Amino acid sequence: MVVSMIQMIFEIPEVDNIKEKRRIIRSVKDKLQRRFHMSAAEVDLQDSLSFAQIGGAIVSNSKTFGETVLQRAFTMIERETPVRIQDVSIHSEEF
Repeated sequence: MVVSMIQMIFEIPEVDNIKEKRRIIRSVKDKLQRRFHMSAAEVDLQDSLSFAQIGGAIVSNSKTFGETVLQRAFTMIERETPVRIQDVSIHSEEF
């Protein structure tokens, strides 16, 4: 069993309140879960108005498959969401 994980830190420009930030974060998480069948959650920076950290994971039988799916998910976020990516890391562990 291989667990592939992604961690992203991004800036959300021009957000005026925490409610608007939560709406954007929820949209990102929902897209990741619906399109890529992966688990996703806001894992840090919850109190920051302009930054967010999201973690995601997918379980598969192949490191290559898992990391490819996560790379496609990252590309989707870059293209379709109003955020600026500050940092991203993709990592797999075999159990």
